[in-house]
Amino acid sequence: MTAHTMDMEASPAMGLATGKPRFTERFGFRSALLNPADSMNATLRAFAAAFVLTAAQLLLAVVCLAPEGPLSYRYSTLVQHDSYWFENIIDRGYQTTVPPINHKMMEVSNTAFFPAYPAIATAVQYALRIGTSNALLVTAQAAAFGFWVYFFLFCDRWRLPFSMTAFGAAAIASHPAAFFLITGYSESLFMMSLLGFLYWSSATSKRAKVWAALHGICMSATRIVGIPCAGAPVVQAVMAHGWAGVRDVRGWFRRYSPSIALTAVACFGAAGFFVFCLLRWGRWDMYMLTQQAGWGIEPDYFALLKPSSYRWLIPTLYNPTEASQMAMTLGGLMLVAVIACEFVFRARVDWHTRVALYFMAFVIYFISVAGVASVAMESMLRYEFCVHALIVLAFLQFLSQLPSPPRLVRALGMAAVVVFGAAGIVVQGWYVWNFTRGNWVA
Repeated sequence: MTAHTMDMEASPAMGLATGKPRFTERFGFRSALLNPADSMNATLRAFAAAFVLTAAQLLLAVVCLAPEGPLSYRYSTLVQHDSYWFENIIDRGYQTTVPPINHKMMEVSNTAFFPAYPAIATAVQYALRIGTSNALLVTAQAAAFGFWVYFFLFCDRWRLPFSMTAFGAAAIASHPAAFFLITGYSESLFMMSLLGFLYWSSATSKRAKVWAALHGICMSATRIVGIPCAGAPVVQAVMAHGWAGVRDVRGWFRRYSPSIALTAVACFGAAGFFVFCLLRWGRWDMYMLTQQAGWGIEPDYFALLKPSSYRWLIPTLYNPTEASQMAMTLGGLMLVAVIACEFVFRARVDWHTRVALYFMAFVIYFISVAGVASVAMESMLRYEFCVHALIVLAFLQFLSQLPSPPRLVRALGMAAVVVFGAAGIVVQGWYVWNFTRGNWVA
């Protein structure tokens, strides 16, 4: 008997004594089955693939599509629009009147952005002694690298074949808004923190829980939607124990308290920002007030139920608002489609593995739609990209549980990914061309 086999038999995550898989095996988390060499190889593969993808995104944007000029200038064109607000926060700190002014003016009120991204960029600026705009880009691109690392680590954890992993990565990278991962925006930091939080919270070691807490704090300090996303461990725990666990009220503390504690700690990032606003201006909700006053954000939590929220006509390339409206519609259709697949094949697949991904995808989609419904779905193209990435990751794991389809079906599926991926890259290229020239795209 090899040492690796002994580790497998002794693993507490497997529940071999009862013959019934415990929490981590039921959710497809096989980290306990990997020996150190396997783990190192998986990490190196993830790092290498993430580096290639991040470099490819930068090459496409900076070398191929940015305006003519020196390379440093072309690189600097990835700082646009919201990036200037983050620069203002780094250079001046948070400033606002009470109440906030009723129009966008960063010199007067800049509290409409969460603090994690500018805070980390500030640390990068001082550590590397670079300018503010370059610090924003380095931070975002390092986070983009981290996002791809976690994507590939999930694929390795689930033992997805290379072809499926490659097509999944292509489906994410070809999204028209995927280029925001490498711009001076907070998309990449939020997505890296979100996947990292889910990845580490599903592991069993104490060190993994610390990493999960750190990622969760960063997640909730980056975007307000990170607060409800922090509830994913609780959702996982409830699904793992089923209705029998819910009915056993006496066992709630033992069963759910670790997950609830992790969720609470993950919310510290947003809580810290709210406490800061309360102590400085006497209003904990200064972020929401600024969004409402300057951006006209009036949350509509019934927007998903209104037919007027959906757009069914193909948008024009010159109209980013129409593109965001279509992205909202397609995001909803994707959620409905994957849930329908789960119901159709529920007797053949274990949907518990994907429940946290679906939970996060729906939360981000619902809150994003509710927030931008009052401004004609502006920026929904960016927000839907986060939903898209989660759905693709969940769908890859779903497909891996199904029997291998006939060759013709596989060929058609691959052809569809290639065709839609190519179309997405073309549209993304158009958006990058406009974005780097200062035009608004999402």
